[in-house]
Amino acid sequence: MPVPVPTAVAAYLATLYLVTGVTHADGLADCGDAVVVHGDTERRREVLKDTTTGVGAVAAVALVVAGLALAAVAVAGLAVGEAVAVVVASEVGAKAAMATLAAVADPPHDGLGSALADGSGVRGVAFALVLALPVVALGWWARGDVSGLLAAVTPVVTGVLVAAAAVSWARSRLGGVSGDVFGATNELARLVGLHVGVIAWTLS
Repeated sequence: MPVPVPTAVAAYLATLYLVTGVTHADGLADCGDAVVVHGDTERRREVLKDTTTGVGAVAAVALVVAGLALAAVAVAGLAVGEAVAVVVASEVGAKAAMATLAAVADPPHDGLGSALADGSGVRGVAFALVLALPVVALGWWARGDVSGLLAAVTPVVTGVLVAAAAVSWARSRLGGVSGDVFGATNELARLVGLHVGVIAWTLS
């Protein structure tokens, strides 16, 4: 008897955060508060350091978790090989997104962001993509044709695009990429990668 979809979704979410932890979700929550706060760049930085959980944090985490659950429902409608390819590629894409941030980050202060930034620029982004590309093998395994390869690489490319958007926002609103932005980018890149991955497999 197959596992009911709601049960599979709950198991996916539980496994995801048991394996990866909640550190990145904490960054997402802090950035959520920074998004909704009124004030200048300095005020937003203060909110990032504040341990109080505000409405922006609650909304950001709730929306992302709900989005992950809905994505998992969509993934459950794919063939097993395609589902594995989407889930793995979205995780690889999320890590490629953080590697992209590390390559181009300009941290506004000392902290996790400055510790992760390597200043490698475009070369670092290209290197992150090269390291992530082997995930396309899952696309070939799942379908055995070029469409599978393209569908498998889509979440990785999406992750880099999410990172570019995060850098743009962080520079304009925070004065640079902090450690919290790394965490938020991981969570958002995974979420978008899952949804885009399902669309890519459905259309390919």
